[in-house]
Amino acid sequence: MGTGDYEYPKSKFEQQQQQPHKVAIPPPQPFIKSLKLTVKETLFPDDPLRQFKGQSQSRKFILGLQYIFPFFDWASSYNLSFFKSDIIAGITIASLAIPQGISYAKLANLPPILGLYSSFIPPLVYAMMGSSKDLAVGTVAVASLLTGSMLGAVVNANEEPKLYLQLAFTATFFAGVLQASLGILRLGFIVDFLSHATIIGFMGGAATVVCLQQLKGILGLEHFTHGTDLVSVLRSVFSQTHKWRWESAVLGICFLFYLLVARFVSTKRPKLFWISAMAPLTSVILGSVLVYLTHAEKHGVQVIGELKKGLNPITIMDLSFGSPYLSTAIKTGIVTGVIALAEGIAVGRSFAMFKNYNIDGNKEMIAFGMMNIAGSFTSCYLTTGPFSRSAVNFNAGCKTAVSNIVMAIAVMITLLFLTPLFHYTPLVVLSSIIISAMLGLINYEEAIHLWTLDKFDFVVCMSAYFGVVFGSVEIGLVIAVALSLLRVLLFVSRPRTSTLGLIPDSTIYRSMDQYQNAKSVPGILILQIEAPIYFANSSYLRERIVRWVDEEEDRLKSLKENDLQYVILALSAVGNIDTSGITMLGEVKKVMERRGLKLVLANPGGEVIKKMNKAKLIEVIGQEWIYLTVGEAVGACNFMLHTCKNAEKPTSGSESGKESRNDNNV
Repeated sequence: MGTGDYEYPKSKFEQQQQQPHKVAIPPPQPFIKSLKLTVKETLFPDDPLRQFKGQSQSRKFILGLQYIFPFFDWASSYNLSFFKSDIIAGITIASLAIPQGISYAKLANLPPILGLYSSFIPPLVYAMMGSSKDLAVGTVAVASLLTGSMLGAVVNANEEPKLYLQLAFTATFFAGVLQASLGILRLGFIVDFLSHATIIGFMGGAATVVCLQQLKGILGLEHFTHGTDLVSVLRSVFSQTHKWRWESAVLGICFLFYLLVARFVSTKRPKLFWISAMAPLTSVILGSVLVYLTHAEKHGVQVIGELKKGLNPITIMDLSFGSPYLSTAIKTGIVTGVIALAEGIAVGRSFAMFKNYNIDGNKEMIAFGMMNIAGSFTSCYLTTGPFSRSAVNFNAGCKTAVSNIVMAIAVMITLLFLTPLFHYTPLVVLSSIIISAMLGLINYEEAIHLWTLDKFDFVVCMSAYFGVVFGSVEIGLVIAVALSLLRVLLFVSRPRTSTLGLIPDSTIYRSMDQYQNAKSVPGILILQIEAPIYFANSSYLRERIVRWVDEEEDRLKSLKENDLQYVILALSAVGNIDTSGITMLGEVKKVMERRGLKLVLANPGGEVIKKMNKAKLIEVIGQEWIYLTVGEAVGACNFMLHTCKNAEKPTSGSESGKESRNDNNV
């Protein structure tokens, strides 16, 4: 007897493969446990308390001390080799910190000595509490500009210097409180709303404004506009052409050329980083000697003048919490604090990536906050981790935060013994130093990259830039943040949806926009929702699904193909859903029924199916129309389509067998 018609019994595995898998509903959890998990994932994604599990009380105390003060963590393994590297790096960044500190203090309309004060106490605090090995602490141009423009709008630094100083210290205090609070409350993700494109545009605009304002020093002008926008600055410059000092201009252009050449050499040959790092201090020394020998201060070249000798005076009693301008100080502290955080953490993470170690963003916020609070008590204004100084620290071969301690000691020696030497330092040299540093922040190459990568990010970047340049620093910041938030809202409220098709010679379903060879399944429309479903996007998704159905039916009519029968919603990318989303799915089910279509769900996630079960939506849609995969859903729909055809139009036995085999293949 032949065996051609004999059917071998199917294995248990093959029988299981023919049965669609049931979508599981997660077991219910107590509300308190669910809340704790949500809070933990939101505020403690890195699980900082994990290291304390199973430890003795004494060990927990040591670990807690090391967590708050990372200095005690790495100090035990510190060695002489590290110390040699850190001394070289510390002295190198001190040579940059001293002239930059003096320059940036002038930019904030503060006494130059405050720039040195701010490079003494804050680095010591950060060395104890910071988690970055490469960050070099100090003042920055953008925060200095913000401080000067925001406080200068209500108080004139020349007419009321004491009040202006008090407001600057108070703003620094509130900036520190904000930064430390964000770290303690684990709210660092708020800073992430300043996107990369926003920071590029804002920093570039602020750098442009800073460079324009240095024309006052380059041209030797005594009176200058308090505005920071391009029009005000150019008007102030060209309305005083008769007051331009050619001596000052020549000196400034020469030193600027020297600084730019030094930076170019260091860029081309990284091993010669010290040339660029030493260039600002060299410029200060050469400029001071030149002015002293030629008595250039008598010919229109302005000099710093006397700098007070001695360490930081205590200013805790100068914090003006009862001032009528307290609201301005708080606003200045919040704005500068957020900008300083964004820059400092971004710089720290960048260099940590190069050396393959991690920094804790929340620890960094606490460290920044505490060093600014301590700074406000000791005659310092806002500090963070500037890129230029940190890059020099990195290239100088620093091993730990001890380089900050070395820098602080070098600044301390300067404060105690060397401040009289800066008496003849020309302001034009400080302007040249600032311009040289700021040109590096105008990152036009990154702007071009944004244009090629993402046009909307480019628009955000340019909006921030032009807002700062033609409006003000505050306007540019508001525009940039508003556009970034708008994009977040657009992502949430207008999620992507796409139609899926079958990849030839496979059982894989993918987007037909991405895979041009993907084929649609006759009588079935497969839609993928690529975002969580919330109240903000539920109405849009309902309308978009209906529109997809309309477009598909119109397409089938134009091609004279079979009518649409099933709509499959692929929910694998829907991580969560709220009550509005559940209601929307119920409404879509009703709309499909009115149009004679069947709604099918594929691969709903745990949170989605759990809420559907609680809302009784599974009963409304039907458990038999919820599948684990798109392939199973398509197979079931095809089976129903062919079953209906067979019932309406009986075929011969051979044809039925052929269709049955085709069904099995599908």
